[in-house]
Amino acid sequence: MSLDRLLAHVEIAVQPFSLCILSGGWRLRLPQPTGPLLHFVLKGRGKIVGPDRQAHHLEPLSLAIVPQGAAHALESHAPVRHEKAFDLENAGPPLYRIVAGSEDQADLTIACGMISAKFGESLGLFNHLSGVLVVPLADLAPVRELFAAILEEQAQPKEGSNALTGACMTAVMVYFLRRVGKGDTDALPWLRALQDPRLGRAVDAMLLDCGRPWSLETLADVAGMSRSAFAERFTKAFGNTPMAFLHELRMNLAARLLNDRNLTMDAVAKRVGFSSRSHFSQAFSHHHGISPAAARNPAG
Repeated sequence: MSLDRLLAHVEIAVQPFSLCILSGGWRLRLPQPTGPLLHFVLKGRGKIVGPDRQAHHLEPLSLAIVPQGAAHALESHAPVRHEKAFDLENAGPPLYRIVAGSEDQADLTIACGMISAKFGESLGLFNHLSGVLVVPLADLAPVRELFAAILEEQAQPKEGSNALTGACMTAVMVYFLRRVGKGDTDALPWLRALQDPRLGRAVDAMLLDCGRPWSLETLADVAGMSRSAFAERFTKAFGNTPMAFLHELRMNLAARLLNDRNLTMDAVAKRVGFSSRSHFSQAFSHHHGISPAAARNPAG
């Protein structure tokens, strides 16, 4: 249940995709991404080669995540005879196209785009990715339809396109994480941690009732671990301390609760674990850069 609850608090967004198109025998070298980069194979077979020079095979409907800062290359199925470095000289509507070879003789077509999948600032789902991660999804028919909807909306944006593409990508990520969770989870330490019933209990407890006066000691008790062992294992898995994770959860929930005009400011503060309205206001302002009152009344 922890993954379900966690994903309910995760915000997923993608930048507009580019189409990377390779003819047979071509390699396309791509620069270091400034954030996690997603590659989805629309057509053909090939390889993705990471900075460690390890080649990962790509099949139709494979989804690959490349870590931030990892220079990499795409290769068509045929032996490499030509190479091209990334540029946008072939870019054009409706989606940017980066072509290595001839588009008329495309052997491999991949949708490429930056992805943001964050639980506040405490947990970027792919922030601690240890290497290129490739997951085959060809047996999951909905994934093809979801990606088709994303590309259609990005090619011809309409009112609500951002919300729709975000919802579609969230669904894709659920399928992706389900598949990763059934295999080797070493690439995603936080996903492996959720499969540890001890850490899972603690995460569930925070997600179910973040307003409870949790402490490191009480969370460690829920996990059935010593305080030091729990703090060390949690921080290693999630990239932040248990209490920082809890604070992030409280601040994200507070931002949503402020949209409910039936809740007083004192009620919102209490729901997220603050007995003092002034303390809550100070913490919210420090975290979000805006006071709770201004967040509730952005125009006034």
